[in-house]
Amino acid sequence: MSITTNETIRTVELAEHIGEHVRLRGWLHAIRRLGGINFLLLRDGWGIAQAVISEESALAPLQAAGAGAESIIALEGEVVASEQAPAGVELHNPQITLLNAVTETLPAAMHKRALKTSLPTLLDHAVVLNRHPSRRAIFRLAAAVMAGFRQTLLMKHFTEVQTPKIVASATEGGANVFPVSYFAQTAYL
Repeated sequence: MSITTNETIRTVELAEHIGEHVRLRGWLHAIRRLGGINFLLLRDGWGIAQAVISEESALAPLQAAGAGAESIIALEGEVVASEQAPAGVELHNPQITLLNAVTETLPAAMHKRALKTSLPTLLDHAVVLNRHPSRRAIFRLAAAVMAGFRQTLLMKHFTEVQTPKIVASATEGGANVFPVSYFAQTAYL
């Protein structure tokens, strides 16, 4: 199957397109320089892909904008099998398109294997830090567990319902709530 450059594939699908010209979109995970060759890592919601860039000028769109880690980019290039590549395939000399530059310093190093940060930092910057592969793995595991429970109960002819939730304080969004007595305390429904 041939991919047109308008179609975007996922990083986990690269091995299916060896020898083809493909387009990837995602976050700039890291750039490593080894002996005159640049290795750009792009991360999407499914994994990480490596691109090999032999011409320094190919990085010009990123350098001109001061784009750092977590900038949103698109890569278009040929998929090549490589035993040295982390996933066994990589893009060679792709065209880089900067879609949205991140120029601010990130609250934690997103390219490290482990996310080392304090709980307050994690909570204050959850929108960014929840993209880290270790955090995404937690969410994927929780989603799989929930899907398993849901499927098991559906096979046993249970009916899933979404009930109103009891909360300790009235919401700020202006939703209609009313107080209820809940174990001798006021709660809101």
